[in-house]
Order: sequence, then C-alpha cells, then structure tokens
Amino acid sequence: MQQQITGAFYGIAIGDALGVPVEFKTRSYLSENPITTLTGYGCWNQPPGTFSDDSSLTFCTAESLIAGYNLQNMAQSFVRWSSEGYWGAHNEVFDIGHTTRRALLRVGSGTSPLVSGGFEEFENGNGSLMRMMPLALFLTSENDIHIRYQIVREVSCITHQHFRSVLGCFIYVEFLRALLSLKDLREAYLQMQRGVNAYLGTQPFNPTEIKLYERVLQQNIAAVPEQQIISSGYVVYTLESALWCLLNTPDYPTCVLTAVNLGGDTDTTGAVAGAAAGLHYGYDQLPAQWISQVVKSAEIGNLAKRFMAAINTTSPQ
Repeated sequence: MQQQITGAFYGIAIGDALGVPVEFKTRSYLSENPITTLTGYGCWNQPPGTFSDDSSLTFCTAESLIAGYNLQNMAQSFVRWSSEGYWGAHNEVFDIGHTTRRALLRVGSGTSPLVSGGFEEFENGNGSLMRMMPLALFLTSENDIHIRYQIVREVSCITHQHFRSVLGCFIYVEFLRALLSLKDLREAYLQMQRGVNAYLGTQPFNPTEIKLYERVLQQNIAAVPEQQIISSGYVVYTLESALWCLLNTPDYPTCVLTAVNLGGDTDTTGAVAGAAAGLHYGYDQLPAQWISQVVKSAEIGNLAKRFMAAINTTSPQ
C-alpha cells in the first residue's frame, strides 16, 4: 500500500505540474506542440515542476486527515492555503477558482464549512473533485457506503455544495478505493459502477442529475472517441476525461501526458488522472526524473509517509 499511496501523492503533483504551463491551450495547439515532460513558465509564469491549487488543496486535505476527520480543521487549512500559501508550491497562491475563492472567504468569515460551498448550478467546476484522493485512502476501511457518501459530501461542501459536484467526487472516491484493492483497471471500474449504481438506487437523488454521469456510470467511458471527450473545468467533464485517460493508456507517463495534451483545464485533468494513475501503477512506475523535479518533492514524500502511518492507526469517526 505504501507504493500506491506514495505513487498517488507524487502522481497528482506531477500531473498537475505538467499541465500548469499550458492551461487553457487548445487540443489542436497541443497536438502540434505536445507536452512531453515537465516544462515551465507559459500560462502562469512558474518554474518547471510547479504544481497548482489542485495539489495544494489535496495536500491540505491529507495534512488535516492525519489528525483524523475534522471538517472545520480541514476547511481552516484551505483558508490557510488561500491566505498564506500553506502547501503552495512556492508558498504562494497563483491560481484559485472563483467558486473556491468565494467559499473560502465565507469560511474565513465564520460560515460553517457544511454550507460555505457554492450551491448554484453554475458552480459545478472541478474544485472539489481535484482534492478527493486522500479522502478515498482515508475511507479505505469504512465499509458503510452511506457513511462514505456523507463524508465525501461534507468535504466537497467546503467549496462545492451542489449535488452534481458531490456525486462526481463520490464516483471518483469509490473508483480510487477500488483501485487500492484491484490490480485490473477494468475490474476496478466495473466494481465502482456496480457499487455506486446500487447505492444511488436506494437514495431519493435527482435522476436528472444522475443521468449527467451516464457515460461514466452506465456506459464504458473508455470506449468514447477522443473527440467526444471534453477537457474543460466542468466537474462532469473532468471526471470523464481523467477516467478516459487512465483506462486508455498503458502506464503512468502516457496517462498524464495524454491528459494534459487534451488541452483546456490541463492542470486539473492532469492532477485527477495523475492521482489515480499514481495509485494504480505505484511509486516505482513513476519517472524518477519527474519525482525529483517536482517542487517540494521531499516534503511530498514525507507527507505520504506520515499519511500512510496515520491511516493505519486512525479510522473514520
């Protein structure tokens, strides 16, 4: 499990950092100028190996979970990131989504993290999906799917309260949990589909919202042609893109480079795909050069080690 957890922590940071310089570039531009390794500057004028808010908030989530599940503590760690650059690649914030920014301002002014997140339909970006990986690992030993759903919902609600965002996070968490125990990607995907669909069938959720995830939950997202995969910042599309990349590639480097070269929200697609791919393939299958080049490499390794030790001794309350 240490291989998988460490792989996931480096996997998200590397996937994120690969995408940072080319965020907002089109797929056609990247097909002619593909990303093949860690580069720098570009869109955000950051040096090579710089990860964005995707990884920073993921590491804040992990740091908080080390002490056990405490939503208030987790939300405050996000505020610390936005105000002080806590877990920022260079201890500063250069990229924050509108919904996340508004939500963290609410938390900072005393709003409960249970109701601080955006709840309008237009506030369904990928800002809570991108930070779910540590929660999936933390919930490994929680066998009650309803408790898992409720915790995922609460953690998403810090920034994104809408059911659409919560459901995307839940699907991703259930898939990552499956990856921890199943070596076969296809079998892990099918297990997620079976488990999530069975659970949704017992709940009074809006069927119109559930249908938005039909390509992931009812069909085989891997079989969708690339031109029908949209790599924008919308939560449904980010989840689709990340799963599509993982299920259609043979190794970690190909997965994250494919994700980034889809264009659009390159850092988050790279991060969400990279966390899953790092978890699946394990630390040893990640390029050593990328591991050493990513900013805060030693700190990321240390966090993964501390997180692993913590989840072996604590379980969800």
